[in-house]
Parts: sequence; C-alpha cells; structure tokens
Amino acid sequence: MPALRLVALLVVATALAAGCSSGDRRAASGQAPAATPAPGTGAGGATSTTADGAATSSSAATAARHTFPLRGCRYSYTHGHHDYPATDIFAPVGCTVVAPASGTVDEVSTRDRWESSSNRGEERGGLAVSIVGVDGVRYYGSHLSSIAAGVTPGARVEVGSPLGRVGHSGDAVGVASHLHFGLSWPTGPGVWWIRRGMVDPWPFLTSWRHGGNLSPAAAVGAARGRAGGTTPPCSVDC
Repeated sequence: MPALRLVALLVVATALAAGCSSGDRRAASGQAPAATPAPGTGAGGATSTTADGAATSSSAATAARHTFPLRGCRYSYTHGHHDYPATDIFAPVGCTVVAPASGTVDEVSTRDRWESSSNRGEERGGLAVSIVGVDGVRYYGSHLSSIAAGVTPGARVEVGSPLGRVGHSGDAVGVASHLHFGLSWPTGPGVWWIRRGMVDPWPFLTSWRHGGNLSPAAAVGAARGRAGGTTPPCSVDC
C-alpha cells in the first residue's frame, strides 16, 4: 500500500509541474475571432478592470469594451518591442484589422511615403490608423495594406468595426507582414513618437484574445503622469 501511495503522489506532482511550465510562455498565437456583430459599449456604471487589476465604476472606463485588433486569421505576437513600448502582431497580408474599442478616428495615413534613404520617423508606419477610444486611450495600428472605407478623421467607429488590412507598408517592407499596435494618450496632430506607443500592449492583448476586457486606461494615464502631463520630445528612433 505505501508503494501505491508513492506512485500516486509522483503522478500528481508531475502533472502540476507540467501545468506550471506551460503557463510561463513569452509569446502568444491563436486564431483571431471570426466576424461577429460588434458588441455595444455597455451601460454606464458597470464594473470593469483596470491595468492594476482593481475594479472601477467610472463612466469613462466602463463605457469601453475591447476586442483583439485582428479578425478572422491566424496570428502571433511576442512580449516586447525594440526600443519603445509596442507590439508587432504577425498575420497574413489582408487580415482584417478592427477597432479594439469604440471611439473616434484620430489620424489616418492613406499614402505610403516611407523611403529607406531618408527613414523619417513620421513615415515609418506607412498606411496607418489611430482612434481615440471612449476611454480616452489612443489606439494605433500601422503597416496596413489598405484603409477601410469611411475611416476618416473624426468618423465614429464601434468596437470590432473594420479599420483596414494587414500589410507591409512603411518600413515593414521586406519583413513578415504584421500590425504594429501601440497605446498612448491623445496629442495634437503629427506627434508620431507618442502615437506609435507609450505603454506595453502585451497584458491587454492577452486579455482580449481570451475574451477578457482588461482596460489600458489606467496604465496610459500613469504613463502620461510620468511624462509630467506634457508632450516629451522624441528620444528613440527619431
């Protein structure tokens, strides 16, 4: 009997060890959701989760529902980005890029002006779209192959509505097609070094890909606070 108990304990310990090791991956991949009707923004006063894990009932945070920014294709992304906070989500050319939250279209780049000889920072994104969500967060996607009809500055978009398609535009030419995804606070036009990303999107993308609704609003607000509430000058990849 003692021998049988020892074997059982060894089996349980092995299973637990396997479960712990599989949960510490630093890359993610999956199938983006198929086309579904965009969910509503929800009633004010509902509870949502902030970046620090605390529940909040502020109307600005609760109005925002989130979804993964790609739809209907396979994708992969890693934790981390070179030189500044952002995430590159690798997916086939033509994969649909959707609004991760409801909001208003901020800036749109409809022409690919990037040239390797000049490598100007404001042109590296190629075709790109940014929206300011109802939560006050600016969501940015670049290297698109096309922009969806009706996506123009000032236009209202709902969570899950198409913004464009994945491509190779800008300085993504010659590399695997992907969506560069950035989170920041709204600024005046042309402040591309803030727009490209100021907060690591990893925890939020990972929540959304599993159907969660982790909000980046608190993290973006904290980043803006660290910047002193001003627009800091470009200091990396300028």
